[in-house]
Amino acid sequence: MEKDRIAAFTDAVLAIIMTILILELEKPKVLSLSGIWDLRENFFSYTLSFFWLGLMWLTHHNNWQSIKKVSNSTVVYTLILLFFSSFFPYTTSIVSSNFYNKTAQTMYGVIVIGVTLSNIMISKSLNKVNENVGFGLLYATPNNMTILDLSIKILGLVLTVGVYPPAMIYAIFIDIAVMAVATYKASRKRYRTI
Repeated sequence: MEKDRIAAFTDAVLAIIMTILILELEKPKVLSLSGIWDLRENFFSYTLSFFWLGLMWLTHHNNWQSIKKVSNSTVVYTLILLFFSSFFPYTTSIVSSNFYNKTAQTMYGVIVIGVTLSNIMISKSLNKVNENVGFGLLYATPNNMTILDLSIKILGLVLTVGVYPPAMIYAIFIDIAVMAVATYKASRKRYRTI
């Protein structure tokens, strides 16, 4: 398969998923400032999911240009990534309506970790078939940042299950900030060397 074809397919599916997110957003019972404020967890969950998916898309977009070949493994791992990603509207909706529920937050966390592991496998498969790409475990992100990324998510999941249910969504919030900075720095470094 050509790299442009898989990139276009991934872009299209992620765009649909991100659009569906807004459709799952709960409407206020009373259209007023207090009615909207009552849905703050819904807006937070939606915003977090949207920007997490957006950051993932940006990372793919910025790094896809240096790829020359894709393997069958890359295609399979991309399908697995899109499978997990397709659950985002569903789990975001559940978390939005049940923000302090351990099961809802755990479901959300499992999907996030599934997407992350799929991204790691995509990066590894691309490293095998592309010379001098030099991806870390997660595209151009240094391996220590990938380990930090996964550690934040796993810690959030453990805290959700054992102590404080919303820990998962707050861990993702922290992770977005950390990974956005790491992605930005890695992109700047990569473009300086080109």
